[in-house]
Amino acid sequence: MSDDEPLVCVGCGTSYPPSERFCSRCGLPLTHGSEPDEPASERHRAARKIKPQLAEGSLVRVAGARNQAEAEFIQGLLLEEGVPSVLRRAAGFDVPDFLAAGPPDVLVPQSGLESACGVLLQAEVIAPHRTVSTISPGRVLVGLLLALGVVALVIWGLSLLLS
Repeated sequence: MSDDEPLVCVGCGTSYPPSERFCSRCGLPLTHGSEPDEPASERHRAARKIKPQLAEGSLVRVAGARNQAEAEFIQGLLLEEGVPSVLRRAAGFDVPDFLAAGPPDVLVPQSGLESACGVLLQAEVIAPHRTVSTISPGRVLVGLLLALGVVALVIWGLSLLLS
């Protein structure tokens, strides 16, 4: 590869002089090489937008949509900020008879949760007071043990009164 070789956009195939770094049409980074026979696929362009540091961890629900079109709009907003997302039908709508129906949930990786919430707050897709939190299994266990202790005390107290 020589320094005089023109740079090419992998998205639209436009050639640029070596002094340029990004495509003025689609904003993708330019690469050395000959012009591609055809522009990159939509999936390839979408994958290039994802920031790797926002794609780590387990999936967390960040928003719910009323229909598929709204869910894909939310996915587009997130993708423009580099946050990958996945759609999943909401619980209770995964019956085979309703495969195309039901409100989808939008899930993002744990590392992209903060960025996703910021994007969706700015777009007013989610309410500002909404906080995404997870309940730890330890807290659930402590709550159950406390409830069991209270029930045991009530039964013990009733047995003393009745005897």
